[in-house]
Amino acid sequence: MTAFATPRLLRSEYDLTLIWTVLALLALGVVMVYSASIASAEADRHIGYRSTYFFVRQVVYVGVALLAGLIAFQVRIEVWQKWAPYLFGAGLVGLVLVLIPGLGKEVNGSRRWLSLMVFNLQPSEFMKCFVVLYAADYTVRKAAFMHSFKKGFVPMFIVMFLVGALLLREPDFGALAVMTAIAAAILFLGGLNWRLFVVLMAVLAVGFVLLVVLSPYRFNRLIWFWNPWADPFGKGYQLTHALIAFGRGGWLGVGLGASVEKQLYLPEAHTDFLMAVIAEELGFVGVIATIALFVFLVWRAFAIGNRAASMERYFAALTAQGVGVWFAVQTVVNMGVNMGMLPTKGLTLPLLSYGGSGIVANVVALSVLLRIDYESRQMMRGRAP
Repeated sequence: MTAFATPRLLRSEYDLTLIWTVLALLALGVVMVYSASIASAEADRHIGYRSTYFFVRQVVYVGVALLAGLIAFQVRIEVWQKWAPYLFGAGLVGLVLVLIPGLGKEVNGSRRWLSLMVFNLQPSEFMKCFVVLYAADYTVRKAAFMHSFKKGFVPMFIVMFLVGALLLREPDFGALAVMTAIAAAILFLGGLNWRLFVVLMAVLAVGFVLLVVLSPYRFNRLIWFWNPWADPFGKGYQLTHALIAFGRGGWLGVGLGASVEKQLYLPEAHTDFLMAVIAEELGFVGVIATIALFVFLVWRAFAIGNRAASMERYFAALTAQGVGVWFAVQTVVNMGVNMGMLPTKGLTLPLLSYGGSGIVANVVALSVLLRIDYESRQMMRGRAP
C-alpha cells in the first residue's frame, strides 16, 4: 500500500483532475445541447416554440444530477455493497413498471419511460448503475465459486437473462448491450474461469446474432448501416446526415452555433446524435478533445479500481472498473453510431446528451467512483474512510 502513497497522490483528499474532467464534460454537454436543440425547439408547437426549452431543462437536469451526486458521495462504499441487491431489485421493478399500460410512456415505438408529472424517468439508465453494483457484489460473494459453472456462472446468467427479457420488451437493445458488457467484464475481472468466460462470450455472440436476424426491424437497421447512401431519403436518412455533419466539420469546424444539419435535417441532434453536431461545429479538434476527456475518465476509473484492489477492497475495485467499462462501452457505441461505424442504437453520449435520467445516473455512478478514491486516500493516510 505504501507504494501508492506518493506525495502527489496525497496532496488532496479528492481526485481533482477527475472532478474537473466530469465538470468539463457536463459544461460541454449543456452548451452543445443548447446549440443542437434551438431549431427543433423553435419548430415544436407542443413546447411553445421556445428556443431555450431544452437548454433550460438540461441545466436543471445537471443541477439535480450534481445534487444527487453530492448525496451519493456521502454514502460509504460498504453501504453501497449492502444495498446492491435491493437496488438491483428496485431496478427490476422499474423495468416491469414501464411495460404496464398507463404507467409506461411510449415514445417512437419504445416504452422506456415512467411519466412522473413534471419529468419522465427512464429506469434502464439507473439499472446500468445497479448492474455495476450488483455484479461487483455478486462476484465478491461468489469469489470461491468463480471456477464453477453451476454456482458461479449460472445464477448471474439467469438474473441477466431476466433483465434482458424485460429490456427487449421495451425494446432497448442498446441498454441491454451495455449492461451485458458491464456484467461480463466484472465477472471476468473478478476471476471467472477463462473457459467459462469464453463460453459466455460465445453464447452472447450467438444470442445477439439471433436477436438481430430474428427481428426484421433490427435486421433492416443492419442492412442500411452497411450502405446508408442506397436510400438517403429513407432508411439511411439519419446516418447520411450524421456523416454529412462530420464531413462539413473539417479540422476546426464551422463554428459554435453554425451547424446546418441541426436545422431539422439531423433527427435526435441533441440526444443520440449530439456527437455529429460537435463534429460539425467544433471539427476534428473538438471531436478529439471530447474523446480525450472520456479516455481520461475511463483511465482514472481503472486506476482507482486497481488501487482499491491493491488494498484488498475488492467490491470497491470491481465497482470502479465496472463504471469504467460502462462509460467506455456506451461512449464507443454512441460515437461509433454517429460515425457510421456501428448500426444505429438508442444510446446517448454519457454526461453530454440531453436527458435527465441519463445525466443523473451518470453523475451518481461517478460520485460512487470518487467515493472509492476518497476512501482509498483516507486509508493511505491511516484514517478510517
